[in-house]
Amino acid sequence: MAKIVFLGLGVMGYPMAGHLAGAGHDVTVYNRTTKKAEKWVAEHGGSYAKNPADAAAEADFVFSCVGDDPDVLAVALNEKGAIAAMKPGSIYVDNSTVSADVASQIYAAGKLRSVGVLDAPVSGGQAGAENGTLTVMVGGDQAVFDTALPVMECYGARVVRMGNAGKGQQAKMCNQICIAGLVQGLSEALNFAVAADLDTDALLEAISGGAAQSWQMVNRGHTMVNNEFDFGFAVDWMRKDLRICLEEATRHDAPLPVTKIVAGYYDELSQMGHGRNDTSSLIRRLRGS
Repeated sequence: MAKIVFLGLGVMGYPMAGHLAGAGHDVTVYNRTTKKAEKWVAEHGGSYAKNPADAAAEADFVFSCVGDDPDVLAVALNEKGAIAAMKPGSIYVDNSTVSADVASQIYAAGKLRSVGVLDAPVSGGQAGAENGTLTVMVGGDQAVFDTALPVMECYGARVVRMGNAGKGQQAKMCNQICIAGLVQGLSEALNFAVAADLDTDALLEAISGGAAQSWQMVNRGHTMVNNEFDFGFAVDWMRKDLRICLEEATRHDAPLPVTKIVAGYYDELSQMGHGRNDTSSLIRRLRGS
């Protein structure tokens, strides 16, 4: 069993770290809010540290799952960041969704210290994190990936290396681009169904077995009809992810016309006060509520 550090105990990181502890690893956690770290230790054992550097000094693996580019740079590269404290031969795995540029920065910093670095954003939402069934898209060196794979499989049902540093983040961007278009299409279909006085239960039963089927339809269709959105992946996090997608697409001269429109719709939802709602709340915009 490995000595592991987990940085960031949010909606995703909290259960992910729990799966690592449940697999028998020696886990130390760090969170900006110490109370949450104390709560995690009370539930799962292990210990908590006051800063990433103190936590990482003796670790075999350091995992992070935080919010945005500045947050990852802070826990990885700041004065009290993990990378500078890590021992040669150890591995840093970033499960956050951030820009490919930040992933490359952390990879380069690790290289200078003979620390392996993987960008490994996840998909599957809160339920996937809690159930240990996440999809993990990984960028980094093959040998480092091979070493870290058994550990990542503690919380990931599907762990796929996409290529060199940054490719995991780019794969996650593709994932979010797909979701944005799917949720808008599903929102329009269900809003139309209600307006046309269709039996939405029967409709979802019918079309979820055909070409229109998607994870969003199966897992969010009924809750969208029932106006239930107080769960899942928040609108404001999706706004951040789509911003990253659009910036990266501009660098690669890859137009994202639908994604750009849907990103604007999510901005509207946030301005309406729905920033903490699940991403399926796009249908609220069509309802005007």
